[in-house]
Amino acid sequence: MSDKTLAKGKVLVVDDNPQLIKMLSAILRGFCSVSFATSGEEALQVAAKQQPQVILLDMQLPGMDGFETCKALKSSAATANAAVLFVTAHSEADFEVRALELGAVDFIAKPFNPAVVTARVKTHLLLAAQTEAMRELIERDSLTGIYNRRYFDKQLGGEFTRHRRQALPMAVIMLDIDHFKLYNDGYGHVAGDECLRQVADILSSGIRRPGEFVARYGGEEFCVVRAHTTQEEAAKTGVYLCERVRNAVIPHEFSPTGAYLTISVGVVSFVPRQGMALQDVLECADQALYQAKKSGRNTSCVNSFD
Repeated sequence: MSDKTLAKGKVLVVDDNPQLIKMLSAILRGFCSVSFATSGEEALQVAAKQQPQVILLDMQLPGMDGFETCKALKSSAATANAAVLFVTAHSEADFEVRALELGAVDFIAKPFNPAVVTARVKTHLLLAAQTEAMRELIERDSLTGIYNRRYFDKQLGGEFTRHRRQALPMAVIMLDIDHFKLYNDGYGHVAGDECLRQVADILSSGIRRPGEFVARYGGEEFCVVRAHTTQEEAAKTGVYLCERVRNAVIPHEFSPTGAYLTISVGVVSFVPRQGMALQDVLECADQALYQAKKSGRNTSCVNSFD
């Protein structure tokens, strides 16, 4: 594992002993980013914000003890994937069994050996990096490099739940490259693949806010999810994305719509509520996309979701 990769690793130390925090800081700061918390409650807040790959957790903490903190960390979607290592003087089998059952992955014995701490933390940072790389492979479209349908389905469900809990609006936008079959037939499949990559880059570079993402939905169709977005804002986004693709002036001499590549866009904005089905939302966006195509393409249409 390279020093550059390790430097991206984040470790959270949870302990109420200033001396131990100082010692662990001296060991870890040489190869990763380190943050600290002195209680279980503070650990949950810091971990949710910092998203550490590794958490060194003391058993004896004020308020929530190590077991309670570990359980809470593993129960939260924001911190469930972090590797929890108990730093403890306990070596009884019952202690280790309970810790493992709660989601811990390793132990560092007190008094600790700096070489052992370094080796174990580096091992779990490496595992985290490998897991993230594998996740990227699984969730990325191999042709365009943007997110794929698998990621879209999973992430849309998460955003839907979050917005329902907060009673806030969000938007789903479906986009289709106009006359892409004619482009493929006219320029060839190699050029068609490059066209898909160009459009993916144009769309993804225009969507950057937290909670927003672009995914390849299938073939020449893409989807955009926008967080905290009203219908008016979503409508503007649809027009904006049309303009971005049109202004890229990608030649399409085989298109009946114009001399350059264009897209059609279907937009729906809604506040998720109990009993609302995601499939109905997608169908609503698809209907708006159909209307855009029916209206002559190279345009964006908005559909209301009741």
